[in-house]
Amino acid sequence: MAKTIKLGQLIRKTHVKFCDFDGDKNLEVLGVSNIEGITRTTHKKSADLSNYLVIKSNSFAYNPYRINVGSIGLTPSAITGIVSPAYIVFQADEEKLIPEVLLDFLKSDEGLRQINRLASGTVRKALRYDDLCEIDFPNLSFAEQEQLVRRKAKLNTNREILLSEISHQETFLAKLKQAILQEAIQGKLTVDWRKKNTDVEPADQLLERIQKEKQRLIAEKKIRREKPLPPITPEEIPFEIPETWLWCPVGEIAIHLLGKMLDKGKNKGKLMPYIRNLNVQWFEIQLHDLKQMRFEDHELEKYAVERGDIVICEGGYPGRAAIWQRNESIMFQKALHRVRFILGAFDSRLFVYFLKLADEAGFLASYFTGAGIKHFTGKALHRFLIPLPPLAEQDAIVERVESLMNSCRQLETEVKHSRTNAENLLQAVLKEAFTSNTV
Repeated sequence: MAKTIKLGQLIRKTHVKFCDFDGDKNLEVLGVSNIEGITRTTHKKSADLSNYLVIKSNSFAYNPYRINVGSIGLTPSAITGIVSPAYIVFQADEEKLIPEVLLDFLKSDEGLRQINRLASGTVRKALRYDDLCEIDFPNLSFAEQEQLVRRKAKLNTNREILLSEISHQETFLAKLKQAILQEAIQGKLTVDWRKKNTDVEPADQLLERIQKEKQRLIAEKKIRREKPLPPITPEEIPFEIPETWLWCPVGEIAIHLLGKMLDKGKNKGKLMPYIRNLNVQWFEIQLHDLKQMRFEDHELEKYAVERGDIVICEGGYPGRAAIWQRNESIMFQKALHRVRFILGAFDSRLFVYFLKLADEAGFLASYFTGAGIKHFTGKALHRFLIPLPPLAEQDAIVERVESLMNSCRQLETEVKHSRTNAENLLQAVLKEAFTSNTV
């Protein structure tokens, strides 16, 4: 038996216009997607649908210009509808070919390879029906096709079970990471450390040193004097912390500033790259699509992000934050806050961890403004409460968090690899069935 057979010997084109259809005219308008196959549309019936093509159950429709990316579908049983006249509609000879097998083949790597080889056109390539008929289809007996369908069904069942278990593992890891951050920021990760290190400077003394430094900076006119923040109320405190720690607003221990407003009509100076909201993701700043705006010489220091600075999204995804890790500085836009802790009073890594925890636990959102689009304003950031551990303990907390997070990342990599393998199982079986009969 020959290894392949021309597809034209196994299919036939159907070209019944809606206006000529001898049947129920109350048909749904269908479309074709490369992901979902045959899809329902919101297209309303009207006179302009007279040339649309009728597609019955177990029939194929494809977009000649997009079949190369898998834009082909098979109508389910008991479905009859109409599709755009730009589509090609055909049926398989079901005595020789199981439609499901043909669909899998045309979406497989081997099927797409042949589609791209046979497609024609100078400006935009398309696969016409005559081209489709020239595809070399594996000459599988009907019994072999049935066996493939059964094997695929079993694989799909096993795959769903496996993917469900992987989803459970992913959920567990997400909860585990949140628990690590919660334990860290509540001081529970360093209970043993505090017992061994009783002679460190407590947070209240650290805060006194910060306040003295602020007064010096104000006197030297490096920062402005601010209105005193109101006392912290018990309702504002989300959880208990160790006795040697303090709750304090960010504005008491840090200097923060919004970036420069983008205004092409008014901005002057030298064009320079800057980071904006979209560049800041959790724990990383992406630089592959930097924009530029003009900065004058007197703005260079004011709007520069230096190594160790924290940048926080003001809108878009308010509160999302990362640390600038590079030695060279970069400018930043008004959509971002830049935060610098006075005397390095709060470890930048620990602060971003706390923001992530606050975001996931929901109490960060209580600081947002706006009915629709939410914003984390400078005023809100100024009064945002954070737990202040002793400096020495902050180092111990970050060391333990990062060690645990590295373990989580290794587990995530393994889970991701398992998901990839599970999702590729079916494709591997189809590849074996189709290429062994076509090569």
